[in-house]
Amino acid sequence: MINVTSFADKPIGVLGLGRSGLSAVRALAAGGADVWAWDDTEAKRDEAIAEGVKLTDLYQSDWSKLDTLVLSPGIPDQFPEPHKIAQLARDAGCEIICDVDLLARQIEDAKFVGITGTNGKSTTTALIGHILQAAARPVEVGGNYGIPALDLSPLDNNGTYVLELSSYQLERIPSVRLDVAILLNISPDHLDRHGGMDGYVAAKRILFERTKDGGPANSMAIIGMEDANCRGMCMELMIDRGGKGIVPISGSARTPGGVYVENGILTDDLENKQSSIQDMREVPTLPGQHNWQNAAAAYAAARAADIDPEQIAAALKTFTGLAHRQELIQEIGGVTYINDSKATNTEAAAKALACYDSIHWIAGGQFKEENLGAIKEFLGNVKHAYLIGEAQKDLASLIGSAAPTSQCGDLEVAVQAAHQAAQEGGGAVLLSPACASFDQFENFEVRGDAFRDLVNKMEGAA
Repeated sequence: MINVTSFADKPIGVLGLGRSGLSAVRALAAGGADVWAWDDTEAKRDEAIAEGVKLTDLYQSDWSKLDTLVLSPGIPDQFPEPHKIAQLARDAGCEIICDVDLLARQIEDAKFVGITGTNGKSTTTALIGHILQAAARPVEVGGNYGIPALDLSPLDNNGTYVLELSSYQLERIPSVRLDVAILLNISPDHLDRHGGMDGYVAAKRILFERTKDGGPANSMAIIGMEDANCRGMCMELMIDRGGKGIVPISGSARTPGGVYVENGILTDDLENKQSSIQDMREVPTLPGQHNWQNAAAAYAAARAADIDPEQIAAALKTFTGLAHRQELIQEIGGVTYINDSKATNTEAAAKALACYDSIHWIAGGQFKEENLGAIKEFLGNVKHAYLIGEAQKDLASLIGSAAPTSQCGDLEVAVQAAHQAAQEGGGAVLLSPACASFDQFENFEVRGDAFRDLVNKMEGAA
């Protein structure tokens, strides 16, 4: 844990006592702050009390005494409407931050790498951490992915914090100064929280406003070239920075002056030498062009840390991948079973569907979109779709005659049906729901765990 001393003997509010909120409370209290902690949920308040946290009803507090509110990322302070306590803070001129900002205020000497994007940021965050660890560099990995920022260990000027940053967090990190800022992609997501697509893009753009002072010489901006929003942002940064310190990346095509994968080969063109680094088709834990772009981003970040290209290539081949992100569960009777439960939107599901042929596709849950979007292009890879949850009827209608469908209701029925069909006719069984999980599961992790358990119980499973 990191003790935050910058608020010693001062009052500071913390709203939201989930993992990151409780972590902030502990870190601030250990640093001598007078923490005013609150959560709207009685169960969360009870958990906090059990940990010895003193609660303060922020609805009834004297806001003239508070300068700072630590607001958990899931709580809105602007759209679709501000939480009442967030509004009280704004009315009092109180700054609103998150736990990542407290980390940056406390740790001044270490390097910081920030990763954001609609999809792929967790894999890229973990992959960068893996490469740095393989190179024996002191590194801590967390943020929106994995360990809350203040539960990480303190690092000195030899160490690096690799932090996944959500769009919510980006709006609340005024003190963060990144050595490397990575934007992977932008597609519609969380639009209600940002007042629409323009607000969402603006939130992602904040990442590049949080780089180290001193211009391009002191920081690197790594940007994916696979979508128009990112390409436009890259052009803006090229102009602002005079073309310096910008590294374009791609998982599908040549990107001069950057890092890219073309015909499966990861290529370093940072010095305009087009050096071949690694055949990504030999890295089974990073399948598909979207993961190849993640690898390109991680490679560029590792090169910024002066890690040798051969070391990076070796580390790529030992990366085990992440749970629920095209996670290979089993191969039974020549059929692969893949858990991609993290694919909660159509853009993410499309990336998985592009990676396999003859797919027995399990999809459904709470559908957040109005059409199939990018999925349409890959329905030709689907032998049969097994649909579950609230969205099953809508998805069946949207898929139409493009692929056979079955409305299975729940995951167990879908897995059994997909398993039987795949064992008889071959192919891959892919859970890539394109939907949120909350209609039938607590979160996507629980959904993925349930899929893993069902597959592992199949006859013939290892």
